[in-house]
Amino acid sequence: MPYEPPTHSVERSLRATTGAKIIAGVDEVGRGAWAGPVTVCAAVTGLRRPPEGLTDSKLITPKRRTALAVELEKWVTGYALGHGSPEEIDALGMTAALRLAAVRALDALPVRPDAVILDGKHDYLGTPWKVRTVIKGDQSCIAVAAASVIAKVRRDSMMAELEAEADCSAYAFAANAGYPSPVHKAALEERGPTRYHRLSWSYLDALPQWRHLKKVRVSAEAVALESGGQLGFDF
Repeated sequence: MPYEPPTHSVERSLRATTGAKIIAGVDEVGRGAWAGPVTVCAAVTGLRRPPEGLTDSKLITPKRRTALAVELEKWVTGYALGHGSPEEIDALGMTAALRLAAVRALDALPVRPDAVILDGKHDYLGTPWKVRTVIKGDQSCIAVAAASVIAKVRRDSMMAELEAEADCSAYAFAANAGYPSPVHKAALEERGPTRYHRLSWSYLDALPQWRHLKKVRVSAEAVALESGGQLGFDF
């Protein structure tokens, strides 16, 4: 099924309505994984024509996505990555960990953006950032699409490196990127979670022999953020 290519229409709208000159597109990957970090990419593209075939990373084949990420890293005005570790996800919850990762990415950009286009309908970033949320922004906005491809390729590479470690080879992270898969689930049942797994998540409830490892989140701030209904997950 063909998809309409992304455009700069949201960037142009932000420039016209807010006076913003530097606009970053922000997207995340790894939110629903059982292992590994949640990774956020912030990308600044200006209004130039993007490389051919740019769209949401999930709509691109792995081979083309990897090649496109190389092109994008040279094409964008600037990009940076931020990560929320499994420990931070366990301690703070996903909403707060996403914000940490996004702020780290934005702070690492070579220039500070005047405004941010955030993929999705929920603003997990908040003040002091000037945020425009866009549902399916990774398909419709060039800067967000570029961020989605770079984030996906970089995180997949990180998870493949983890699989190369002796205690992670059974989990097939290179193939599943830390998401649920038959091989991943079988390894968890037999070996239990690694230090890269999120230990506050309810997949452990289905593993009686490892259930004692489950962590309970105690941060009042994290509980308030999660109960706000912005990002609720039940795995």
